[in-house]
Amino acid sequence: MAANELKDLIPMTEWLPGIKRPLIIAGPCSAESPEQLMETAKAIKALGQVDIFRAGIWKPRTFPNNFEGVGSIGLEWLREVKKETGLPVATEVGSVKHVFEAIKYGVDLIWIGARTTANPFAMQEIAEALQGVDIPVLVKNPLSPDLELWDGGITRIYAAGIRKLGAIHRGFSTWGKSDLRNTPHWQVPIELKRIHPNLPIIGDPSHICGNRTMIADIAQRAMDFNLDGLMIESHCNPDEAWSDAKQQVTPARLGEILSGLKMKTESTSDEKFIRTLDELRSQIDMYDDQILNILEARMKIAEKIGLCKKENNVSILQTARWSDIINKMVEKGAGKGLSDKCISEIFQSIHEESINHQINVTRD
Repeated sequence: MAANELKDLIPMTEWLPGIKRPLIIAGPCSAESPEQLMETAKAIKALGQVDIFRAGIWKPRTFPNNFEGVGSIGLEWLREVKKETGLPVATEVGSVKHVFEAIKYGVDLIWIGARTTANPFAMQEIAEALQGVDIPVLVKNPLSPDLELWDGGITRIYAAGIRKLGAIHRGFSTWGKSDLRNTPHWQVPIELKRIHPNLPIIGDPSHICGNRTMIADIAQRAMDFNLDGLMIESHCNPDEAWSDAKQQVTPARLGEILSGLKMKTESTSDEKFIRTLDELRSQIDMYDDQILNILEARMKIAEKIGLCKKENNVSILQTARWSDIINKMVEKGAGKGLSDKCISEIFQSIHEESINHQINVTRD
């Protein structure tokens, strides 16, 4: 689907009465009891900083013996929260049944979780269930950093007629030890925003962090990247939470995090700033053109190497040579203030392109 096909999205500030940017969604990971839900909601309402109250009703868990949510009875509790506090309410759906139940109980916004987004069959069924429904829908990124899979899920919901549509960036699962539960890979939501400029993207620092100590930093980073809002898990007694206790904060701490955010603007009318930025961007454009010219010259040499290998019946891939190049470039890059990751990814792409050029000129 072409990017311009999402141009008729309804602006986020028109989704529900009183919605502003950045949109702040907060509440416990899971609804546990009517008392827990109401106590948390009242404390969050008192902050005066939260637009929508969230709570998980159905929880997709890896093992069946873990707490999987209270089920539909929790929707009754959410309805009472909405009546008592005046806050719109939101929950996650993962099936057609969830969609119908949430709508029946007057849920104001729904989101689709990462595991569901990764399943095109489930996404299509949910999309069909949403046809004719006028409700904001947010789609979380899939577990893997697969932009097309994320975009595809969003597109399915859009095709069902949903125009109050947005995305949630909750990070991506990775193998190995990390301070974060899920790696942000900020370039993925940034690219999604480039493809669909009118699509609101909400940051989910709770799931990116997996711990409450880093939420403020990741929330600020989301604002620095000009995301459109935040979803933060907050519980009246987070240490006793039935799910994801480590990543939930008290409403009081939530207020501190939100008050401490330094909001950035995408543009400014300051003439000196605009002039300086234009000058610097002109320099960037010049260097980018030089990079392209250098890459073009490099690929022509790669093609000559490919022909030389063909004439001498030598294989295209030379593992030892490639290993030597990458090690040398990483070392040189470090001396120029460039990260190992940056240099490795750049030269991996250059190497793959060189191989492709050599293959093309050696075909019989």
